[in-house]
Amino acid sequence: MKTLAKLPVTIVTGFLGSGKTTLLRHMLDNAQGRRIAVIVNEFGELGIDGEILKQCSIGCTEEEANGRVYELANGCLCCTVQEEFFPVMRELVARRGDLDHILIETSGLALPKPLVQAFQWPEIRSACTVDAVITVVDSPAVAAGTFAAFPDQVDAQRKLDPNLDHESPLHELFADQLSSADLVILNKADLISPEDLAKVRLEVAEELPPAVKVIEASSGRLPLDVLLGLGAGSEEHIDSRHSHHDHHHDGDDHDDHDHDAFDSISIELPQAEESLLLDALTQLVIKHGILRVKGFAAIPNKPMRLLIQGVGTRFDKHFDRQWGADEARTTRLVLIGQELDAALLEAQLRAALSV
Repeated sequence: MKTLAKLPVTIVTGFLGSGKTTLLRHMLDNAQGRRIAVIVNEFGELGIDGEILKQCSIGCTEEEANGRVYELANGCLCCTVQEEFFPVMRELVARRGDLDHILIETSGLALPKPLVQAFQWPEIRSACTVDAVITVVDSPAVAAGTFAAFPDQVDAQRKLDPNLDHESPLHELFADQLSSADLVILNKADLISPEDLAKVRLEVAEELPPAVKVIEASSGRLPLDVLLGLGAGSEEHIDSRHSHHDHHHDGDDHDDHDHDAFDSISIELPQAEESLLLDALTQLVIKHGILRVKGFAAIPNKPMRLLIQGVGTRFDKHFDRQWGADEARTTRLVLIGQELDAALLEAQLRAALSV
């Protein structure tokens, strides 16, 4: 009986808005025949990230693509590995003869080290290996000394975890994401000066082992040969990588983590003019401290669906595909934040759009 080679796994980590999903889309769009499974860890039961990734052409039918994208709805992958991650990996291991690679996108809050350590479990270790941990860095944010595009919002999320008690949580989380990295991508390199980029490179290098490579990118556009096939075997040496939060994952106390303070609500709206909708969403974000906005919008007289992704008050948008002939032309959004009132937010949005 032929022994199957270990299935390589690439873990992509980084803060909210750093460009992780864009990087994954680029990797899938340029898969060149590779059969890739994707695990997306994101807030929101609607799985907007999963829908975005399913649009990518990966050389298979839509039915097959839907079977290869796994949504984890809980907000912290490192705390759910025993509840959700393990069953998903077990299913993928059973199908590993049909797969060439697994990509895992962590949430912006995830600590990568415990996730890599999960690959030491016998049932996973015998079938999979961590090809690399890729940390995506928001270069303009690091140059500005904030580490994330919206540091106050990211920092607020960290402070909601009662198990973390330190003076500079955002910098320490940034350092921990780097400490587990086998490859670091200085993303959005085209948005800052060469001098600032050089400073970012030096600052990042201070947190890295000497062997870790640092490369620059714009919108995650890099050759797949640079991103896949690194053969790092990260699970073999992850225990020696220092992390500020090592003690928080000692023993079996993962269930003590509490992320219930985060709300993820879904809203359906009628068609609306693009500028009116984006203005209304911006005002809603400011008023209610909404962290993320993701979804699809129906714009009057437009045959294509508008994809919307927002981090704080910054929104990225583009028309992604035609509406289906039998598809309801409605706007569907996921709003993520703290102590959100779904009925109130929907009422305010509808009122703003009816002007």
